[in-house]
Amino acid sequence: MQYDVIIIGGGPAGIFAALELVETGLKTLIVERGRDISGRTCPSHEKGIPCCQCKTCATISGWGGAGAFSDGKLTLSSEVGGILDEFVPKERLNKLIRYVDDVYLKFGAPPEVYGTNEDAINEISRKAVKADLRLIPSRIRHLGTGRSKAVLEAMKDYLVEKGVDITLQTQVDRILTDGQNGLCGIVTADGQEYRAKYVVAAPGREGSKWLADEARRLGLSLAINPVDIGVRVEVPAEVMTHLTDVIYESKFVFYSQSFEDRVRTFCMCPYGEVVTENNDGLITVNGHSYGERRTGNTNFALLVSKTFTEPFKDPIQYGRYVAGLANLLSGGVIVQRLGDLQAGRRSTPERLKKSLVVPTLNEATPGDLSLVFPYRHLVALLDMLKALDVIAPGVNSRNTLIYGVEVKFYSSRFELNANLESHIDNLFAIGDGAGVT
Repeated sequence: MQYDVIIIGGGPAGIFAALELVETGLKTLIVERGRDISGRTCPSHEKGIPCCQCKTCATISGWGGAGAFSDGKLTLSSEVGGILDEFVPKERLNKLIRYVDDVYLKFGAPPEVYGTNEDAINEISRKAVKADLRLIPSRIRHLGTGRSKAVLEAMKDYLVEKGVDITLQTQVDRILTDGQNGLCGIVTADGQEYRAKYVVAAPGREGSKWLADEARRLGLSLAINPVDIGVRVEVPAEVMTHLTDVIYESKFVFYSQSFEDRVRTFCMCPYGEVVTENNDGLITVNGHSYGERRTGNTNFALLVSKTFTEPFKDPIQYGRYVAGLANLLSGGVIVQRLGDLQAGRRSTPERLKKSLVVPTLNEATPGDLSLVFPYRHLVALLDMLKALDVIAPGVNSRNTLIYGVEVKFYSSRFELNANLESHIDNLFAIGDGAGVT
């Protein structure tokens, strides 16, 4: 079939590309490997059973992308979220962020914004500096999982109404060229060919390895991005309310004392729960908050960033290897009391029962994360927890629960021009899967 534009991926990057293209009259196709958002149900979450190892994980694949069932947070700042400021001047980037926010509002995002109380934010920042932490202040629009789903459904309905074709549960096998550096379309895993003048690759983090492999096959130059490896931390919600009530998601950056590795907080979920994800057979951990139900806990990620130098060029495989150790030892995700980790012993079901924090991920196996993480990663995480305890007393408590492994994969980055176009004419790469955001 012939199209003007084919978009690989139905996550935020692909959806917003399509929203812009409907105004041009170009015939557009979106190809998404997962299900429609209404059909994205996880048997593990619904039935409270261990991960079923579905071939395509409904939590991270499908219409709306990996963030569709996360907390639905829009971070309205150019200070976080990738390297777009290398392609777009910061002033224009901030205007584009405001434009994207307006689009979300048009499709039903709530009007409330966190992070506008400058006096309270300045006080948090002042305390953070004393602990060698840097607060990255940013305005947050919180959709919540339920509202996020409604917004994404409204966007899909609008695109279909405007004539955009959407093919779900279809995996792209390869990008087609004519052999003379000319783009001509895609081939799906079932052998279907779709032809187009333009292809926009937006496969998300789940598709980052596939896109990097395709880039190598097509002879495109790649730059190595970091890999973020860490844990999901769970504490009583009361420990964090003085932060989450003001900013909702506090983004702190820290450099470990021993190795000066960069550690950051990520995806804070007030009153949320810890969940699992299936990344092509690799079971990892994440966090969600739901507007319609609350737990008594708050969870957030601590991630250690590592950029490798020559000769190593496969950070994605490194991240999979570390997370795979947790899978090997436990069959999935490991949970450990911080006090047990600090004492050099594994957590057991009996020790876990002594914790004041009741785990929200029941399928996690009590164990020992020191058998999983490289030494410098473990030291960096423990250093960060001590620093956070200065501004949020109770974070470094023996009762704090640590789940591992959480890992964020970023594709080896394409060499792109200011329009995010690759060296192959009319092939564009955008979003997390392209290593851009």
